[in-house]
Amino acid sequence: MPIPVEMPKMSDTMEEGVLVSWLAEEGDAVSSGDIIAQVETDKATMDLEVYDDGVLLKKVIPAGAAVPIGGLIAVLGEAGEDISGLLAGYDGGAGVAHSEAPAASTGDGAVQSAETEAPPQTTETAEPPVSADAGRVKSSPLARRLAEEHGVALQQVAGSGPEGRIVKRDVEAAIRQAVPGRSADPGYSAAAALEAPAEGAFDILPISQMRKTIARRLAESKFTSPHFYLTVDVDVEQAVAARARINQKAEAEGGVKISFNDLVTKACALALSRHPAANASWLEQEGVIQRHGQVHVAIAVAIDDGLVTPVIRHADRKGLAQIAAETRELARRARDRSLQPEDWEGSTFTTSNLGMYGVEEFTAIINPPNACILAIGAIRDEAVVRDGAIAPGKRMKLTLSSDHRVVDGAVAAAFVGTVRSYLEEPLSMLL
Repeated sequence: MPIPVEMPKMSDTMEEGVLVSWLAEEGDAVSSGDIIAQVETDKATMDLEVYDDGVLLKKVIPAGAAVPIGGLIAVLGEAGEDISGLLAGYDGGAGVAHSEAPAASTGDGAVQSAETEAPPQTTETAEPPVSADAGRVKSSPLARRLAEEHGVALQQVAGSGPEGRIVKRDVEAAIRQAVPGRSADPGYSAAAALEAPAEGAFDILPISQMRKTIARRLAESKFTSPHFYLTVDVDVEQAVAARARINQKAEAEGGVKISFNDLVTKACALALSRHPAANASWLEQEGVIQRHGQVHVAIAVAIDDGLVTPVIRHADRKGLAQIAAETRELARRARDRSLQPEDWEGSTFTTSNLGMYGVEEFTAIINPPNACILAIGAIRDEAVVRDGAIAPGKRMKLTLSSDHRVVDGAVAAAFVGTVRSYLEEPLSMLL
């Protein structure tokens, strides 16, 4: 009997995936463990394996399409086998894939839509299609949403999708024609945004799987978790000097150099082990607060598409050199989009550093299910009072965002105070 290949859940936050490319063709014989496609999740691009032997009878989803978890991607079976019954069970044979695909780079900075199967039609020569059910216009969900946002009447738009369905590019063309100064050229791309725009012009950018997840999860966090914030100003003169000495020795011996962020990671990890109430999560469904027995610190890493948070596991038990090496490797893999689920799942605390951009102070949104996130500002040179005299000093601001359902103010203050004490006396982290 035919075997369905469905979109698996490849991460804890994944709701859908984009089929980036097919690595097998219809008619190919495949075995369990073979990779037949690559899928872009909200975190990384991952291989799609099959778990059965057979022939790839049908590729249900085209490359570039977004598919929700459980959506039909392909069908395996014996050569010549009838698969019509199986296809009928998945939304009339079309799976549950979205008709819209995210834009892909053409390599020259332009953005090219994956909707390239049918040539666009003009509004002068084509009548907009109307479905049989109550006279509704055939259109994709994204096209309807875009039309609603920009006041475009779908009845006046000609569809270029399958069976004349109105898709995203058709609405974008209508918007371009309606806005003064916007080129009506259907080949308009994001590269045109580099030119001086006419007054009233705008660009419409596709939303990646990562950006969708960031928007959903951070909105849930901000509006569900009652955030409160504590800021401390840290004297980091000794920490800066200690880092310089450590890196001088590492350079001489061919060891791993550490960043200031590595020092903060270590300080947070040790402070969490001393303040387990901050190393916790709010579990709504279970109706409990979970205090974690391990310290796993996630580090926010900015990539082109958004933000990922790979995890340094058991950070309280690791030395600075090991934390530094793991952080660099995870950051490299994050930028290469090669992280695996075990690299980003299971954090108990998160840090976010914007100091390298010259930001002195900011507040970060909690990364659920963590109860806290630490925002790290820039190290600044500042005049300080030392022994009754003004002297040059180095200061840095740390801001802790806490979920008040889990962490009370006194607990948060004690935790961030301990982090400050470790950074002001860095040798205490080695004891």
